[in-house]
Amino acid sequence: MKAIRRLTVRPVLPDPLRPLSDLARNLRWSWHPETRDLFQSVDPECWTASGRDPVRLLGTVPPARLAELAEDRRFLRRLTAVADDLDHYMTGDRWYQTQPGRLPAAVAYFSPEFGITAALPQYSGGLGILAGDHLKAASDLGVPLVGVGLLYRHGYFRQTLSRDGWQQEHYPVLDPHELPLVPLKEHDGTPAHVALALPGGRELRARIWLAQVGRVPLLLLDSDVEENDPGERGVTDRLYGGGSEHRLLQEMLLGIGGVRAVRTYCRLTGHAAPEVFHTNEGHAGFLGLERIAELCDEGLEFGSALEAVRAGTVFTTHTPVPAGIDRFDRELVARHFGPDSELPRIDVERVLRLGMETYPGGEPNLFNMAVMGLRLAQRANGVSLLHGGVSRQMFAGLWPGFDADEVPITSVTNGVHAPTWVAPEVFRLGARQIGVQRAEDALTVGGSERWDSVADIPDQDIWELRRTLRTQLVEEVRERLRASWRQRGAGTAELGWIDDVLDPDVLTIGFARRVPSYKRLTLMLRDRERLTELLLHPERPIQIVVAGKAHPADDGGKRLVQELVRFADDARVRHRIVFLPDYGMAMAQKLYPGCDIWLNNPLRPLEACGTSGMKAALNGCLNLSVLDGWWDEWYRPDFGWAIPTADGAGTDPDRRDAIEANALYDLLEQRITPRFYERGASGLPDRWLEMVRRTLSLLGPKVLAGRMVREYVERLYAPAAEAHRAMDPDSARGLAEWKARVRAAWPGVSVDHVETSAATASAELGTTLALRVRVKLGDLAPEDVEVQAVSGRVDSEDRITDAAKVPLKPVGGPDLEGRWVYEGPLALDRTGPFGYTVRVLPAHRLLASGVETGLVTVPSGDLGEAAGLLMR
Repeated sequence: MKAIRRLTVRPVLPDPLRPLSDLARNLRWSWHPETRDLFQSVDPECWTASGRDPVRLLGTVPPARLAELAEDRRFLRRLTAVADDLDHYMTGDRWYQTQPGRLPAAVAYFSPEFGITAALPQYSGGLGILAGDHLKAASDLGVPLVGVGLLYRHGYFRQTLSRDGWQQEHYPVLDPHELPLVPLKEHDGTPAHVALALPGGRELRARIWLAQVGRVPLLLLDSDVEENDPGERGVTDRLYGGGSEHRLLQEMLLGIGGVRAVRTYCRLTGHAAPEVFHTNEGHAGFLGLERIAELCDEGLEFGSALEAVRAGTVFTTHTPVPAGIDRFDRELVARHFGPDSELPRIDVERVLRLGMETYPGGEPNLFNMAVMGLRLAQRANGVSLLHGGVSRQMFAGLWPGFDADEVPITSVTNGVHAPTWVAPEVFRLGARQIGVQRAEDALTVGGSERWDSVADIPDQDIWELRRTLRTQLVEEVRERLRASWRQRGAGTAELGWIDDVLDPDVLTIGFARRVPSYKRLTLMLRDRERLTELLLHPERPIQIVVAGKAHPADDGGKRLVQELVRFADDARVRHRIVFLPDYGMAMAQKLYPGCDIWLNNPLRPLEACGTSGMKAALNGCLNLSVLDGWWDEWYRPDFGWAIPTADGAGTDPDRRDAIEANALYDLLEQRITPRFYERGASGLPDRWLEMVRRTLSLLGPKVLAGRMVREYVERLYAPAAEAHRAMDPDSARGLAEWKARVRAAWPGVSVDHVETSAATASAELGTTLALRVRVKLGDLAPEDVEVQAVSGRVDSEDRITDAAKVPLKPVGGPDLEGRWVYEGPLALDRTGPFGYTVRVLPAHRLLASGVETGLVTVPSGDLGEAAGLLMR
């Protein structure tokens, strides 16, 4: 019989065991081995059955066992030690508290998904795992972050396979009371809520749940509350589900409701109010509108409030393609804002202008969430050096008149949270070498360029470690494969072959990620006979473990999964290649350490970063990847392999796949498998182990989330907080008025004359020329602008590359026609073709850069030809 209602019955812990409840509710256990070991010792069988989730564990342990533990002095000593360690972790000074200068009192970090632990399934892929790692690293460093997201009652989806290999989706119902969450409550004990106004006088209410991620509170908004109508209750039903209006409501709740949740949390707990708001992708972009509305309520007009909000906002873009950005119909957005809906005090046209694609090639009737994110943030970044460049090209239309390399989008390359992803066996080997505390610091705070102590670990120890991890993966794969085949309808008698799947002594390749077409799940199948020969080679075989989910609405992705599954079902090769359904954090934590090679073959440059290879590298797994994302930035031939790309403009997609697949097979046949199986005088694969050692020592310090978060603090959060403090109401009004005045006067700005002291079109290196420029400023004054000399090498079309920019100084006052003379030196510091130009930019002390306004004046074409200096 089916229950008509479900509720959670919590155990009553004996008083000596009460600290277990606090330990279970703080998600630090997900990356703290001592805490997990303590919970495992409570009841090993229940621990396994609960999916290694302490909250579920405590709900299933028999009362007799709890009573027994309450009298167990040894257990109680361990419990006290672990509880004291958590208290010290939560209250002691960490990296952030020891930094000079005035850092932000708090930072609010918004993301549509957070991957923290399999016990809190609120993620679909890399964006969520990155957000979870960001929170964990911030906690380890002591950064006062407040996370904000949504609580999806169905999470993403669980993946199984049909008998013929077609992806099946299942959406289990999640009960918040069975998750490591507590409801945020008002002082009178009632649940804390936020509410949004909807068209037609309706309302969307959401409860606030709190997940404690170490030192970082994570606020999750849940619309499944009785006060909502059925439609509104389903707003937070599942991650990335529903149609356009459903997604719009999710993003309004995340952004607008999220700011209100942060304000509520700070009011109830006394937490410092955030000085910086960081939006992880455009999904949370509406947070800027709510903050503008707050300031308008305090007396600022829209333009001034916009400047104040921009100063303290950081926007991170994660997609290298326009198709990856949420875009909504203009009329749909208009219907949800204005007098009859949310933010009635703000003119809906102002809201729309923030997101409209008002640039060449844009769609004028679409509201673009990333465009709004960039317009509402004074600081923005991509997630690798290559992705930063791609983003500058993609959004260059927002800054017309500037070269793409000047678009104000920087890069902070992603990192991964080492304590989460490093296998305990790997950590223990490092701790044996340098001590537990130094090993923990190296993985969390980072800061060193190299981990030189790896050089002192004996080859034999590294090789034994790698085989141990490979063996664990083989056991995990067999268990998961057997469960998958049972779900596909196979009987026990059909599955004896699974006992021989994979071999702990065979070179093991891992490939696991989401399955959009650009990640090319099936590139390895391009030449099936050649792949089969690699899998079954008599002396140098390989084995491959594959996992990944296609989006429920992506039938093309599902066909790729089915194609891979059908190949892996073939009796000839099924002991050498497997597809594991339901890829998630629990599987990944076994998969990364157990592989020898991590394969990544996206279409370059469509992988913004790709952090799975980082997690593998931290465990001594070597990367074999297209030069995309982070691998383009840090690849070196002494610790991995680069798959050559055929990305010329004339190469059609099918030919490109054929060329790159052939390059992949060549690398495996000629360079990778020989190196793995080749033995030196010691009987070990010396050259392979040297690459493992270099991966750990050279890549390890780079790929840390601790390094990433420190970069965010130093390069983005601290400057944003300083700008936020400088933007008091009077300054915000002044900047808004100045921008309006400059925009109105800019058509009157021109460069009328340029001359240098050069007598010929050639000069010697080291020469300094005198540059004299006459500009017309119209209604502006010299303090409103900066006149720059821009110089550098020139290409065949006389475009300046690698430009140096030097400000020129005004000489005297304006002439009778209102023109100003600027002068300055022009250093010829590079040989070869050399050129220069001049330009005029707006200048104000509160701008993050001269490019910010998108305004620039350069000499006319005729004037440039008459005045230009070109040295060949």
